[in-house]
Amino acid sequence: AALLDRFQRMVRKRSADHLAEWLDAAATSPLASFARGLMADQAAVLAALREPWSNGQTEGQINRLKMLKRQMFGRAGLVLLKARLIGTAS
Repeated sequence: AALLDRFQRMVRKRSADHLAEWLDAAATSPLASFARGLMADQAAVLAALREPWSNGQTEGQINRLKMLKRQMFGRAGLVLLKARLIGTAS
């Protein structure tokens, strides 16, 4: 629980200063699998913690469109799908 709290604080404060220490501590904990995933792409994790920008808005829109597509699969043609997408955009 303490390791999870430390990681959440790092993400919320956008502080990469103690990431290496956290990864070492997490490597022998129940969070070891998660830590290995972070280590595999450590450059991206550091960039996410240090950089002021995020692609969260873009990912959210993509997720919304994919969800609508899945909901509409097999129900109707492109006309209904287009109407549904336009209706959710407003």
